[in-house]
Amino acid sequence: MRRLLFLSLGVLTLMVLATPARADEQVDQGRGLFELHCVSCHGVDAQGDVGPSLTGVGAAMADFQLRTGRMPMSDYRTQAVRKPSPFTDEQIQALVAYVASLGEGTPIPTVNAAAGDISNGGSIFRTNCAGCHGSAGRGEALSYGRIAPDLYQATPLEVAEAVRVGPSQMPVFAQLSDQEVDDVVAYVGSLQSDANPGGLSLGRIGPVPEGLVAWLVGLGLLVVAVRLIERKAT
Repeated sequence: MRRLLFLSLGVLTLMVLATPARADEQVDQGRGLFELHCVSCHGVDAQGDVGPSLTGVGAAMADFQLRTGRMPMSDYRTQAVRKPSPFTDEQIQALVAYVASLGEGTPIPTVNAAAGDISNGGSIFRTNCAGCHGSAGRGEALSYGRIAPDLYQATPLEVAEAVRVGPSQMPVFAQLSDQEVDDVVAYVGSLQSDANPGGLSLGRIGPVPEGLVAWLVGLGLLVVAVRLIERKAT
């Protein structure tokens, strides 16, 4: 029994000692990837050059930008848009670990969409997000040629990260509790999975296209019906 106890303590000690070493190795791997792919914009040691300094940016911002493919950019003068990431999941984790090591910042949030209240999330979304992303999350044009992207490809974690760090022109919604963030995530998920029971979605951008189609189709059918009746009458 004592031998088993000593063996268990030895294994636990090795696990504790190995964890910092693995973390250091991940940071070193991230630094190497950074020097290959990011240093031309963010500068040596991520202190900034044509791109901003990453000191204190935190893991959440780095994870969001890398997982959505917004970074790296080919032209820093344009708006970063979603695209396939050139990095593997392991490489993203390493880069995030390196950026997080540069200073305190917003950590990657914990998300539980299943615990979210869709109704409350919809209310929060319409109050804070619909002005840019549209009431149905389809995205809208902003000033100076910028756009608020649609949310139909965003994962629950990406939505939560964006709320917490405010990428691009988006503000940081620090006033929202973790539960409210889960509510918003649940609501965005409901937009992504909504069916179109009426037929065509018409872009889900509101009543204007629906009214236009009603007028054009309804009025067109009415004109056709009037002409047919006129022919029969003559």
